[in-house]
Amino acid sequence: MLKLILCLALFFLPSKVLPQNAMAGDSKGSTSSVNTVFVIPVTGTVDDGMAAYIERALREASNDSSPLVVLTLNTFGGGVDAAFRIVDTIVNFTAGETVSLVNSKAISAGALIALSADQMYMHPNTTIGDVAPLIMSNEGPQMLGEKFQSPIRAKFRALARSNNYPEVLTEAMVTEDIRVIELTLPDTVLYVDSIGLEELDPSLKRAIISQRTVVRKGELLTMTDSEAFELGFSKKTVGSIEEMLQDMGIEYNEIVEVEQSWSEGLVRFIGSIAPILMMIGFAALYIEIRSPGFGVPGIIGAICLAAVFFGQYTVGLADHTELLLIILGIVFLFLEIFVLPGFGIMGLTGIFLIMTGMVLSFQNFVIPSPEFPWQREILLSNIFMVAASVIGSVAIIVLFFRYVFPKLGTVISGPYLNASFQGVSVDSEITDLPGVGETGRAVSTLRPSGVISVGAETYDASTEGEFIESGSDIIVSQLKGAKIIVTRKAPSS
Repeated sequence: MLKLILCLALFFLPSKVLPQNAMAGDSKGSTSSVNTVFVIPVTGTVDDGMAAYIERALREASNDSSPLVVLTLNTFGGGVDAAFRIVDTIVNFTAGETVSLVNSKAISAGALIALSADQMYMHPNTTIGDVAPLIMSNEGPQMLGEKFQSPIRAKFRALARSNNYPEVLTEAMVTEDIRVIELTLPDTVLYVDSIGLEELDPSLKRAIISQRTVVRKGELLTMTDSEAFELGFSKKTVGSIEEMLQDMGIEYNEIVEVEQSWSEGLVRFIGSIAPILMMIGFAALYIEIRSPGFGVPGIIGAICLAAVFFGQYTVGLADHTELLLIILGIVFLFLEIFVLPGFGIMGLTGIFLIMTGMVLSFQNFVIPSPEFPWQREILLSNIFMVAASVIGSVAIIVLFFRYVFPKLGTVISGPYLNASFQGVSVDSEITDLPGVGETGRAVSTLRPSGVISVGAETYDASTEGEFIESGSDIIVSQLKGAKIIVTRKAPSS
């Protein structure tokens, strides 16, 4: 009679009261023999580059007639969006069975990935857990509140129900306000939180043999390999993939490790230095626009910005929309510079379009969804990153035109810099140039190079980074060989 009561109670028990995994059946069922075992290392920061790599690896595995996919984990976690993307990819993999093997640590987003596989094993002395969402602040890492924790807990609950993990324990990895109690009954073990214990059927309460606190309130659940086995997450602690396959009763033809390609590694590296590349790219393009011809700065700027954009395109974030916004922004800037001199609405619109395109290329959404509240933080972080890159590029531009540009004439070889040119020495006096202090007018816009007139003569001249509109009064400030340096003439009082 007691067994019948227990069975009925477990059937109608709230979702937070789940049996230990060891008492439950297998997740999706194991295969007695497979053709190939595909090993996918999940190491380093969880980011969109990793997501793209795992998607490609699973596509390769799906081409096999009977694959088994083993994800070996060694990660402290990373981005929530990237982790959700990886989890969805693993859960939707139907070509074969998936197994996660924690060979060092699966912390934060790594734990989410580990629990998304059909089964989980762990190496000795490894850990899993602590999935609290964090944000960096002036005081250091800060845990995000309930609004952020709720959708992550929901994801864990879905994985727990799918793979027969203790549901309340998965939630305790995310939220520190949950106290988890282990209840030992005559025929099973239950894990409940404080609310679940209060709502427990009186007949079950009378049948409790013992109880102990597994997770204290104010703590996040992080498990060792032995604890994960005891609590029903890990199938077994194993020393190798071969031992794990033997425990699963799997016969296989070969084990293949799907390595990250050099291009995927390069894309992840570019993503880590994207702010620096954008800063250099913006500055180099501006310097090129302000200088005559198309030379080294233009090439450097194009390469840097293209590397950032196509890196994001490769991992599946940037698309044609972002590329169109950036191209339109560049067109508006060129119109402002070459067609409508000055700096007004066209220039500001161009800068806004370029920055918008770059921000969107770092995320897989346009407007943050209320369902995923951390997307707002991602958006703000991307806006700050792009804005900081623009500010940094302004600093590079100022330093270039203040200290580098005036010295280019002594670096770039030419007729006036050679020891002699057709019998004319560099020390020969050049008498057809205006004198220092003479005034004139800007015939063309100086950006910083252009044409000026002094008296009846016209000359090529440059500023030291100053922008002078056509028709403005100028004064010759320096003569560097044959190079004329001018500044804007102050209005007479």
